[in-house]
Order: sequence, then structure tokens, then C-alpha cells
Amino acid sequence: MSFTELGLSDSVLRAVSEAGYEQPTPIQKQAIPQVLMGRDLLGCAQTGTGKTASFTLPMIDILGQGRAKARMPRSLILEPTRELAAQVEQNFETYGKYTKLTTALLIGGVSFTDQFKKLDRGADVLIATPGRLLDHVERGKVLMNDVSFLVIDEADRMLDMGFIPDVEKILSFITKKHQTLLFSATMPREIRRLADRFLTEPKEITVGAPSSVVDTVEQALVVVPHRDKRAALRALIRSQEVKNALIFCNRKRDVGVLHRSLVRHGFDAGALHGDMDQFQRMDTLDKFKADKIRLLVCSDVAARGLDIAGVSHVFNFDVPTHAEDYVHRIGRTGRAGRSGHAFTLAAPEDGKYIAAIERLAGKELPRADIEAFAGAELKEESGKGRGRGRGKAAEKPAGEKAEKPAEKQQGQKRSDKAEKQPKREQPKKEQPKKEKDGRRGSRRGRDSIGDVPDYGDVPFGETDLVPAFLKRSGTR
Repeated sequence: MSFTELGLSDSVLRAVSEAGYEQPTPIQKQAIPQVLMGRDLLGCAQTGTGKTASFTLPMIDILGQGRAKARMPRSLILEPTRELAAQVEQNFETYGKYTKLTTALLIGGVSFTDQFKKLDRGADVLIATPGRLLDHVERGKVLMNDVSFLVIDEADRMLDMGFIPDVEKILSFITKKHQTLLFSATMPREIRRLADRFLTEPKEITVGAPSSVVDTVEQALVVVPHRDKRAALRALIRSQEVKNALIFCNRKRDVGVLHRSLVRHGFDAGALHGDMDQFQRMDTLDKFKADKIRLLVCSDVAARGLDIAGVSHVFNFDVPTHAEDYVHRIGRTGRAGRSGHAFTLAAPEDGKYIAAIERLAGKELPRADIEAFAGAELKEESGKGRGRGRGKAAEKPAGEKAEKPAEKQQGQKRSDKAEKQPKREQPKKEQPKKEKDGRRGSRRGRDSIGDVPDYGDVPFGETDLVPAFLKRSGTR
């Protein structure tokens, strides 16, 4: 089947052909005719299968006639992240270039004034993140009275980010009878309830098993002690033919630490996380897409829906705590029929999370070893204490653990002996000397792979990352 058989207009077909697409994906084959018929739609498809085009193409045709009024958009598309919203706007610019449709993008990190101007001119298509849209609604800058077409994209991600209450509030402002499309890569019970509440007799489309991974992605699991993960990642990158790669961390703070480590070791790397301002985020993404940055260290802000052509590798530096996030992360490679590679670096204490991923995938992740790094075994019962300090303590030989009480007892005997001596014979600077020795012996002074940890942005409450000499009490 070709796009010409889906009932799209000649102007849209011309734009699709110029973009280099000839045959629709399975979700597009099933969704586009239903949307053109005016039906509500509940779509579930694995990431990277073309969900965005399955609603942008028919929307361009449906909205081709008519004109938007000031501050009253004719359609609304809700996205969980700024990057996804910007990407959807690019789709409308690409496929709607032979129409006169106007778009407005409401996302955080951008001037309100510029967004006000676009709304005042009228927008046929309003693409927004929930928080910024509510800001505009409360300021009276946008009205929902004329919305006849609603899309809730990446609904499961909305759920994960806590946006569902905001989405429900936004839907309460839409008074006109409208067509609703809800798309999601997974279908948890909460999303099913949302669909039952806001969709009317929807056509359900499921392409591939929910939460599954496309067959074009070659997966591998590498188990190494936590202290070796950065060195193992560098060895992996050097051993693979990496054209470009996304490297995922669980925490925004770790994105910065790993990024600086890679740069220090001579890698061409950039960083992307939610605390960066919008200009930095878009500039970094543009450089990565233009191959000006080879490696992009990122948080899960880049795991959903970002269509970056030709990503050859995905590295999970941290094992995701939610199995569904694993699907979305590695779905950034192996897109549009291309082959891709996904490596996950797991510490022994990550066994619980690897087991959850394998249950979701219905198969065991293939194990891989890295030369010069001894393989380790997963501990499935370890679900807590993933901090670096705990991991290192667990790796200590039993003999070292047994020595600590003896050292403490020996120190206590010396203290008792000192107390029996006359007061004048006590060394006056013995305590400061012990503190100095304690600093010299701190295990956090330098990690085992040669990277000096950066404590500049770590609050003192994060005791697992604070050196021992900073954690001692100020009282004597």
C-alpha cells in the first residue's frame, strides 16, 4: 500500500513524497483513514513506528478549510516535553508547506510575548505542553471554545510526569464537540480509564505488542561493578563503530558528571537534561542532528518520541527503574527500518530492574563481556541502595570488613591508655592529627578509574557523594 491509497489530498501527498516517504507504516495505514472519517482514535504502537505522521497528515487535510480566530485555536495537540512539541511543529511545517495552515507553539523557556503575538494572529494548530498552556489560559490569552480537534500524544509519558490532572483540567475548557485522538506507546490502566472518559466509541489500533522493542535493534547487557562503569562505557564506545549515540543517565546531575568525564577523555560529547534552558536544549539537539556532536549524554527527556534519523547506538549508562523506559530509550535507534545497537551497563545491584525489563520483553537480554573487565553477576534480590557508596561497600572483600572492628578496638585501647597518663603528658595536637589522617585516607578522594568527582553542585544532604571530611560533626 502507498500513501495515495489512504485518501489524503494531493498537496499532502506531494509534501510526503518530497520528504522521501513512499509507503506508510502499519500505524499510519490503519489510523489515517479512521481519522479522515472523523472517528475518535485510541492508538498504541511501539516507539519509532510513525505515530506523529499518523495524526499530522490527516489533520492538515481536515483543517485545510477555514480560518482561525484570534486567541481561539481550531485544534490542540498536547505533548509531554518541549522537544516533542517542537518536533510536531516541524512535522506540520514539512507536510503542510503547500497549505496556509498557521501553527503556534506554547512551551516553557520561550518568551510569553512572542507566544502572545502568535495567538493574537490566530492559530489553526496549537501545539503545547500542559503547564505552559494552562499559564496562557489563566492569563486569558487563549480560549478553547473553537477547538474541534484534540490530540493527546505520548499519554503514558504524561502519566509518568504527573501531567494527567493538568490534561483533565485543559479538557474541561473545551466546550465544542470535537474529535479526540489519544496515542501512547504503552497502555496502563490509568490511560485506559482516561480514554474511556474522554473518547467516544474510539477505534482502537494496536501495532505490535505493547511495550515491545523493534526487531531492528540488537541488544546487549554488560554487567560490571559500579566503580568500573565509566571506564567500561569508554571501552564500549571505542570497540563499536559508533556513528552517533545517545547515552542515558537516570539523574540530571549524573548527566553533567558523565559528560565532563567523557570530554576529559577526549570524546566529542554534549549534554541534554530538563534543567537546561530551552535555547541550550534546542541548540544541543540541532548540533547532534547535524553530526556536530557525536555523543549526547541525556536524561529521559530525550527518550520519548524524538525522531533523530540514523542514531547508530544507544547506551544505558544507568539501568532505568521503570521497564517501559527501557523500551523508549532503545527505541531511539533502529528507526524506520534501519539497524541499531543498544547496550545496557548494569551493576550487580541492578538485578531487580534487569529482571523487570526481561519480564516485559519476554526474553533474556543477551550478555556481553568487555575485554579487560571481569564479568560480574547480577543480584536480583538487591532492589535498594543503588548509591555509589553502597555499591562499593558491597564489593569489598570480607577480610577488609572484618578488619574494621579490630581497628576500632585497637584505637579504643590506645584511648584508654592515654586517659591513664598524667594530664601534662597528653599530646595536645593528637586529635587534629587524627582528622588530617582521616582526610588523607578518604575513599572519596579519587575514584578507581582516574576521574576526580565534581562536588560543586551536590547539596550536603546527599551524603553518599560528600567526602568524609565534610561529613564530620562540627562539635567535639
